[in-house]
Amino acid sequence: MIAKEWEIWLLTGSQHLYGKKTLDEVASDAELIANSLNKSEGMPVRIIHRSVLTTAEEILQSCKEANHNKSCIGIITWMHTFSPAKMWINGLKILHKPILHLHTQFRRDIPWAGIDMDYMNLHQSAHGDREFGHLMSRMQVERKVVVGHWQDTETINEISTWARAAAGWNDWQGAKFVRFGDNMRNVAVTEGDKVSAEYQFGYSVNTHGVSELVKRIEEVSDGDSEALVKEYEDLYQLGEGLKKGQPHRQSLAEAARIELGMKFFLEEGNYKGFTDTFEDLHGLKQLPGIAVQRLMQAGYGFGAEGDWKTAALVRAMKTMSYGLPGGNSFMEDYTYHLEPGHEMVLGAHMLEICPSIACEKPSCEIHPLSIGGKSDPVRLVFDSGPGPAINASLLDMGNRFRLLVNEVMAIAPSHPLPNLPVARVMWQPYPDLKKACHAWILAGGAHHTCYSQNLRSKHMEDFASMAGIEFVLIDKNTDIYQFKNHLRLNEVYYQINRSF
Repeated sequence: MIAKEWEIWLLTGSQHLYGKKTLDEVASDAELIANSLNKSEGMPVRIIHRSVLTTAEEILQSCKEANHNKSCIGIITWMHTFSPAKMWINGLKILHKPILHLHTQFRRDIPWAGIDMDYMNLHQSAHGDREFGHLMSRMQVERKVVVGHWQDTETINEISTWARAAAGWNDWQGAKFVRFGDNMRNVAVTEGDKVSAEYQFGYSVNTHGVSELVKRIEEVSDGDSEALVKEYEDLYQLGEGLKKGQPHRQSLAEAARIELGMKFFLEEGNYKGFTDTFEDLHGLKQLPGIAVQRLMQAGYGFGAEGDWKTAALVRAMKTMSYGLPGGNSFMEDYTYHLEPGHEMVLGAHMLEICPSIACEKPSCEIHPLSIGGKSDPVRLVFDSGPGPAINASLLDMGNRFRLLVNEVMAIAPSHPLPNLPVARVMWQPYPDLKKACHAWILAGGAHHTCYSQNLRSKHMEDFASMAGIEFVLIDKNTDIYQFKNHLRLNEVYYQINRSF
């Protein structure tokens, strides 16, 4: 999750040509901008003005410090005056943190009656930032460009969006994800190159046998299990058979034991997410249901059937959205409603939908599961609320990774679903179901996604840029003919620019 100590550094460019008085003003103005951004509503991390940089040596040292400072998750650059860009070459060559180039000006309006050359010498962002932008383009430095006055709401929102993406990216660096068992047999999309992923994204994925998890589960005391069952009783409406003295009470205790054992395993190994699969449940008495749901709500990433890419994406999106209303969950396009004019998707999974997206008090229930060959699993059942959302899918395309996003509008179910014993959400994808599904399939989209109520496609676009991967968007403006051409052009680009 987003840590209180995380910072984004504002590095302001200038040069010694203008003298001490001007440089003092540059420093004062930069400090004011940083403080103002830092106090902006919705800014997820601290914005810190570090220094005014006037020489190549200062710039290189600042970039080295940013690389090695664990609190720094990104850099905002701004040229208050003209800053000869060759000074930035060595610093940019070694910088490993995300960059946002803020093209702003300290004074919003020209002081028509009072403007003189002193004003002109100080307020040179109009060409100082162009000089800097030229160099970064020539160096092919990936960065976010935000244009607008630093007090404008739109500018602040763009910076905040990028800062959230930087938080998600920072959380991936050195992260560990565990797979309990392998992926579902013969499935293509849950596979992937874990070596390339670690090189590209900074996180590692390794497998532990389910028996290792079972050992931790068996170590959970009856007292701890009963205490968690009491928490279930306080938080959820217990379904038939789960209350004290009823026939499935022991299944509820076993579900609590599984949650505590999983939590202990994840904490012990410092893991940020995990996968499991119903095809590998050796030693488990039931497929983890409520355990997975609650661990996701606590911030862990999850992917079913061994889908480690989605587990990592869920974790990143939960980190990016920390503090925002709404939630993020592992999701699957499960079935369609194809009534003409009212087409929609019912999203769900066997058990594992995060309660962070619930619009009501979840019901804790037990029902048969026709796959897996284990005892009936306990799960939370609920509906999710209406509103704008996105579905995001991280894909290994063989020669590159692709982040695919579909903007959707969640809606309330048209009718009750009394016999569907899983958490679920209904949505209408943009531009419409037919085109959205067509585009999704053309792009190789997975059947597993992360569904988000509080992130938007701009967050994901910024995140993909930081990761150096392809970003593909399906939205209100998607046209299938143009979409096909976009994918073809991307294929050519990534064939030419293959890296690892």
